[in-house]
Amino acid sequence: MAPIKIALVGIGKIARDQHIPALAASQDYELVAAVTRHTGPEGIPSFRTIEEMLAAKIEVDAVSLCTPPVGRYALARTAIAAGLHVMLEKPPAASVTEVEDLADAARRRGVSLYTTWHTRAAPAIEPARNWVADRNLRDVVITWREDVKKWHPGQAWIWEPGGLGVFDPGINALSAITRIMPNHLHLTDAELFFPSNRAAPIAAHLTMSDANGTPVRAEFDWREQGSERWDIDIVTDCGRLALSKGGARLAIGGDVQVDGGAIDAEYPGLYARFAELVRNGESEVDLAPFRLVADAFMLGRRTIVEPFVE
Repeated sequence: MAPIKIALVGIGKIARDQHIPALAASQDYELVAAVTRHTGPEGIPSFRTIEEMLAAKIEVDAVSLCTPPVGRYALARTAIAAGLHVMLEKPPAASVTEVEDLADAARRRGVSLYTTWHTRAAPAIEPARNWVADRNLRDVVITWREDVKKWHPGQAWIWEPGGLGVFDPGINALSAITRIMPNHLHLTDAELFFPSNRAAPIAAHLTMSDANGTPVRAEFDWREQGSERWDIDIVTDCGRLALSKGGARLAIGGDVQVDGGAIDAEYPGLYARFAELVRNGESEVDLAPFRLVADAFMLGRRTIVEPFVE
């Protein structure tokens, strides 16, 4: 098949670290353009807006949006209206309703829309999902602790309304657990910790449950300066499952079943899935992780903590 001609919109850290290498390694795509306010990748034309790219008559089939979530809705609507397939970096937009409207617009226009959750493509996620499918879950504990200064240096947008704060990484954990658990989760309690000088939380404690009453507790924290952790521990009637390294490593009863090491396969997996959707004329819009975040902001208690200093 001819490669899908794709443009990257937003050339920041995640685009350079993950999207560009994944596209370069894929035979499914040809990267033909970039839309960015900064320096674009070498060897392809760059434009400041999608409208400028379209006016230049560049042959494009699809766009991958890597911009911050606030403002992404308008970009996606422009691309969909132009008949382009759209892939959305996580979180897919600034609100659940924005994504629902995009899904409706894509359906009417006959193009594919893909809300990506890169942690779901980690090597241990599907084995974990398969293992718990036939077991009774008794307890789930999620620990997601990392250093915001390391992963988001100088990125002011993450602290603004719509930037999600600690839920920017925390939604990765929620995307994993909503994929692994066989039943839907709902939020029962939340406490969000806001620095006194920021509009988004730096930490969060969530309590959730499924229809069977399985307790699920999550701790997200951006203040970790020691050993970072991206862990999910699940106790079942047949033993304990431990996911670590953000879904790259799986141990059952202490025996390692999967040890993917680095998670370099996540973004190639996302782009392979997007190619399938485009070629089959399908969309994939899963908002389960995003709804839990929205519920946390709606129901969560707000606790003010010390100011965040970059």
